[in-house]
Amino acid sequence: MTVYAYIDGPLGEMLLVGQLAEGGRTVLRSLSLPGQKGAVEPADGWTRAPEAFVEAAGQLDEYFAGRRDRFDLPVAADTGTAFQRRVWRALEEIPYGTTVSYGEIARQVGSEGPGVRAVGTAIGRNPLLVVRPCHRVIGADGSLRGYAAGVERKERLLGLEGALV
Repeated sequence: MTVYAYIDGPLGEMLLVGQLAEGGRTVLRSLSLPGQKGAVEPADGWTRAPEAFVEAAGQLDEYFAGRRDRFDLPVAADTGTAFQRRVWRALEEIPYGTTVSYGEIARQVGSEGPGVRAVGTAIGRNPLLVVRPCHRVIGADGSLRGYAAGVERKERLLGLEGALV
């Protein structure tokens, strides 16, 4: 069953979408921010269930309060293409408070040169903003390049983590 909830945060009202799994945990499928490019919207048949996201909401609160630097939530493993999942795994390895370039991610996933654009596209399709830290990827020149929820939010997240120069 697909469940969703809206959770307030410093970046605006976040939409969390998940699947109820055996054992009672919710597998997170999406975290969208207001005005985000490609944001998910609740669909017919989904159930509003804030109680399903208590764990995620708690971890997000801790992150925004500066008391958490990594998320420990079950996330959907069946979204995206094989290439996108490879890129997303690389994002999950970027340490809190640091940044890497799109080119560095491309090298890590074996997609150098023209493949940097494909990496950028895969990062732009990350369905788990904040939780999967695509905001830590910047331009080779140190500039804050695209973020599906807006560069100003990317800047706020990097500032929170102490990663802005």
